[in-house]
Amino acid sequence: MSKNLDLSKVKPYKNSDLGKKEQVTKMFDTISGDYDGLNRVISFGIDVKWRNKVVKIVKETNPETILDIATGTGDLAITLAETSAKKIVGLDISSGMLEIGKQKIKKKGLDSRIEMILGDSENMPFDDNSFDAVTVAFGVRNFETLENGLKEIYRVLKPNGTFVILETSVPTKTVYKHGYNFYTKNILPLIGKVFSKDRSAYKYLCESASVFPYGEALNNILRKIGFINVEDFPQTFGVATIYKSSK
Repeated sequence: MSKNLDLSKVKPYKNSDLGKKEQVTKMFDTISGDYDGLNRVISFGIDVKWRNKVVKIVKETNPETILDIATGTGDLAITLAETSAKKIVGLDISSGMLEIGKQKIKKKGLDSRIEMILGDSENMPFDDNSFDAVTVAFGVRNFETLENGLKEIYRVLKPNGTFVILETSVPTKTVYKHGYNFYTKNILPLIGKVFSKDRSAYKYLCESASVFPYGEALNNILRKIGFINVEDFPQTFGVATIYKSSK
């Protein structure tokens, strides 16, 4: 990985000429039908608890407008409807994931509050200082260039706005680290192979998690971009981390 954290080298499909962004789009379009169920299986359902913690952090700031980046099938965007926000926008590059998200939103009668938009997180179709809060759950590691994506988030976030990331991380304690490594290298790809049409997808999700900066490394990148009040909260032995910062 290059010094400016260009994550473009870590891609789902090794033998494809497509760039990372196109490959990630293709991957999520392919696995969109399996994605929600697989997420519950892979994380033993704990991902729901992690998302609820993100919502709690956002709720405390009483936002009127929220942007959920890499919204996928809209799980976090839907949970964010528990906040005081009048408008929630979910952004994703995969139309397949968004379609499933739209169906879920319609079923819950949240169409008037949640809007799903097809778009690129590194080149967003929003004005500067547009949102009171921005969230990303398991999406920043899919950015082609991490710093470009974070700069865009900084741009669209209002001054004093809150930015919350939920992302996989690697446990620091040896015993948990060994267990995590065994699970991600052996069990996770097997689950992906059995349940998903696209075995490369879950191999990529493990690989991208293992090279992604976490903890203080990501805190420092956020500070470099200009974010302030940067804090991180490891979850479940450190297999995921919530990062909170503001502008």
